[in-house]
Amino acid sequence: MIWFCSKITKKTVIPVSLCMFVLMKYTLGKEERLKSRKLIGRLYTEGKSVKAFPLRMVYLQTEHTSGYPAQVGVSVPKRNFKRAVDRNRIKRLLRETYRKEKYTVYDALEKPYVFMISYLAKDEWKYADIEHKMKKLLTLFIEEIKKDES
Repeated sequence: MIWFCSKITKKTVIPVSLCMFVLMKYTLGKEERLKSRKLIGRLYTEGKSVKAFPLRMVYLQTEHTSGYPAQVGVSVPKRNFKRAVDRNRIKRLLRETYRKEKYTVYDALEKPYVFMISYLAKDEWKYADIEHKMKKLLTLFIEEIKKDES
């Protein structure tokens, strides 16, 4: 059965099964976001970290209620960005870059993890630079968990 899948492209006819796969593949849903105050507290007290300036990831291997291999949160300090508009824009960029690269992490994880990605710089970086650093950060994270597991 073939359906018109308008969210991908307006002029392409795609099978329904493929359409759902493509739409679902690169989402960052509610279940994948770290919201639990208890988990966030444990993350900062017991977690380990990796850095790729201007990003820092604090991670912890733990069980969580989500059906996903990882839950992620993002943070931007109010100390460095006074206006909420600026903080929200950077958080949106961080979520977007993670969303596009999360499957490299999902393929490497064998146990469930939670992590928080923080923005450390005092000025805004361009999207391309943040995307490059996010790839580097996730690669460092994968190397660290492989080293910890062996």
